[in-house]
Amino acid sequence: MRKLTLLLLFLALVYGCNSNDHQTEFKKNTDMAKSYFKLHEVEDAEAMFEYLHPDMEWHMPGYGMPLGGIDEVKAALLGYQDNFEDLSFTAEYWLPGVNSDTGIPDGSTRVYGNWKATHTASGKKVDLTSYHSFEFKDGKIFKGGDWFDLGGMMNSLIPEAPVEKDTDSE
Repeated sequence: MRKLTLLLLFLALVYGCNSNDHQTEFKKNTDMAKSYFKLHEVEDAEAMFEYLHPDMEWHMPGYGMPLGGIDEVKAALLGYQDNFEDLSFTAEYWLPGVNSDTGIPDGSTRVYGNWKATHTASGKKVDLTSYHSFEFKDGKIFKGGDWFDLGGMMNSLIPEAPVEKDTDSE
């Protein structure tokens, strides 16, 4: 019985330390993701690029788009910053991520939130619910993605067609 008690105590200690490691990584990585979003708000793409791992794989938000690498992510960031003003992100909540193979917390982070911006060309406001996930390697964003209704957002920016006046009834 004493051996079983010692074994359980040892396992609890190991699990507790392991859990704290993941919590520490989660906090560090969440802070990094928040900083990354702040740089997007102030449209500092070059500083954002420093957060990206050169071998990254990213789920792009467009329908049918393949995984993007660093070049596609950079192009998307520049596109948003070139076409929108007053970017702001409000997080609903940040959650720890898990290893997709084991289901065990791994220090990654994810967030549900809302982007607001003004489309530069049309002046139309954007209010976009989104989900983002971030995995890290070598202290940089390595995997993850952006999930939001990109098509709906872009469609909302199309100018409305003028209403034709019915001349037959006059």
